[in-house]
Amino acid sequence: MDRFERQVILPGFGQEGQAKLKQASVLVIGAGGLGCPALLYLAAAGVGRICVVDGDVVALSNLNRQVLFGQQDLGKNKSETAVQYFQEKYSDIQWKAIPEFITVENAQELIFHYDVVVDGSDNFPTRYLVNDACVLLKKPLVYGAIYQYEGQVSVFNVGSHPCNYRDVFPNPPAPQEIPNCAETGVLGVLPGIIGNLMALEAIKVVSGLGKPLSNKLLLFNSLNTQFQELEIQPNPANQSALPASWNDFHQRDYSSAFKGIQQLTWNEAMKLMGQEVAFVDVREPGEMPPLDCSGLVKVPYSILSSQLDQFEDAEEILCFCQSGVRSQKAAQLLQQTYPDKKIFSIRGGINALKS
Repeated sequence: MDRFERQVILPGFGQEGQAKLKQASVLVIGAGGLGCPALLYLAAAGVGRICVVDGDVVALSNLNRQVLFGQQDLGKNKSETAVQYFQEKYSDIQWKAIPEFITVENAQELIFHYDVVVDGSDNFPTRYLVNDACVLLKKPLVYGAIYQYEGQVSVFNVGSHPCNYRDVFPNPPAPQEIPNCAETGVLGVLPGIIGNLMALEAIKVVSGLGKPLSNKLLLFNSLNTQFQELEIQPNPANQSALPASWNDFHQRDYSSAFKGIQQLTWNEAMKLMGQEVAFVDVREPGEMPPLDCSGLVKVPYSILSSQLDQFEDAEEILCFCQSGVRSQKAAQLLQQTYPDKKIFSIRGGINALKS
């Protein structure tokens, strides 16, 4: 009995659809709440080649929704751990792990080699970066996002007059407007639902089955189990926000959505050690590796807003996290509270220290 027998007998799919999946390649960006379920069903469906890109490590707070991981994986890189899991389960699939974040330096090379991109990232700079690279390469992009009890899915760059992410969200939000599941919460099953829908859309794109969510935005509310489908259209006014060329793309700083926050390198930060500086680790408990140094204060970003008074006596404040995203948001929050203090975010977080 063939592993894909129940798919192959489907009207409109058949051996031809299964062969297309086998020949297809998918790049999954982020092995988190969305990436984990998407990977499970892309692999089970029989996609022939899958690459997982993620520079983050498994933390205890991930386990309620990132279903590929368990307690034994705490502190391990997500992409490598996910790929190891699947290699033992599906030996007929070509797997590749990229244990780093996608950047303007590596995006072109990564995306070029794959038929479809599934973006399971959890931050706006990455979403805009991935979208722009996919537009330049004319690659189909499956998008998904979640917020508390709600989720959304779409497919970009597919069809004769395709939309892209900037047609829906032309401009990055201000730092204080950016939600984060560490502070807003998320029901663990929700990313599973949205991630499965993302896998479905990727399968439809590569196999030709049905109609992908091209130029549509699917909204899901888990509290009342309702779906809503919105029509979206290309907006010529937003084309100027896209990079005109790869040279333009490589010159962009996609983290500039966090305006007004000064960033330091680790070398610059180390020179301030031992002075009247609060060195703030805003990672959640269990994130690895631990860091011990003079003046270190551990305040998880999820509770930072209730702990702001403890920084009243600090002359300067340096924030860091795993990748540099949460620390920028933490610095923004602290800057609003203490506008006269010098407050910095360490660029790249712990991942930059390890590289």
